[in-house]
Amino acid sequence: MPVTWEERGWQRLGGRAGRCRLPVWDCTAGLVVGADGILLVDAGSSLAEGARLRDAAHALTGRRVTHLALTHPHFDHVFGAAAFPGAEVFAAADGDGVSGPADAAALRADAVANGLAPAAAAEAAAAPVAPARPVTGELALDLGGGVRALLVNAGPGHTGHDLAVRVEGDPAVVFCGDLVEESGEPQAGPDAVPGRWPAALDRLLALGGPDALYVPGHGAVVDAAFVRAQRDVLATRFGVS
Repeated sequence: MPVTWEERGWQRLGGRAGRCRLPVWDCTAGLVVGADGILLVDAGSSLAEGARLRDAAHALTGRRVTHLALTHPHFDHVFGAAAFPGAEVFAAADGDGVSGPADAAALRADAVANGLAPAAAAEAAAAPVAPARPVTGELALDLGGGVRALLVNAGPGHTGHDLAVRVEGDPAVVFCGDLVEESGEPQAGPDAVPGRWPAALDRLLALGGPDALYVPGHGAVVDAAFVRAQRDVLATRFGVS
C-alpha cells in the first residue's frame, strides 16, 4: 500500500504535486502524479540518489515514473537520470535542438570538485541520458485525471538551458530549477548567461502569476514576491534592467 508523502519526507504542494529536499546539496526533486502518468522533476546527484527517488515515487504512488524533466544540466540535478529506464526525458534546448553540454567528463569533474565521491561520479558519467524531448518553447503534458503540466524553456539564465515546469492547480506550482535559489545566493558559474537571467525570472513570474507556489532548485518554497526581489538583486548584480 502506498505510504503518505510525509512518511517519505516529501512536502505536498497544490493539486497532485509535491517535492523533497535532497541531502548534501539541498537540491529539490519534484513529483507530479496523474491518473495515467507520473512526472519527476530532476533526478538527483548520483545513480544511487536517483534510485532512492525512483523507489520513493513507487512507494508514494504504486507506479513507476513515466516522465522525467531535467531543469538544467548540472550534476546535482541530472546524474540520477539513468535510474529511470523507460521514462521519457525532457530538457530545455536551444534553437538547434541542443539540450545542454554533453561533456560527461566535465560534469564528472565538477561533481568531484563539489564533493561527490569519485566512484559515484564516474558511475553516473558513464551512464549519460540524452533527453528524448528537447523543449525549445513550451510543451504541455496531460498526465491524466485532470493533472496537467506545462514544460517551458525559461532561460537562458543560470545556464544556457533552463527548463521550468508549471503544474496547474489552485494554487499553481512552478518548479524553477536553479533560476531561483532560497537556501543561498544564486550561483552563476561559467555556463551562466547573466545578462538574460533577470528576463528569465520575468518569464517565471508571468508563468506562475502572483499566487503561485515557486519551488527553487535549492531551499524552501517561495512566493512571487521572493522571485521578484531575487530578480531585482540579480539585475543590479549583473548590471541589466
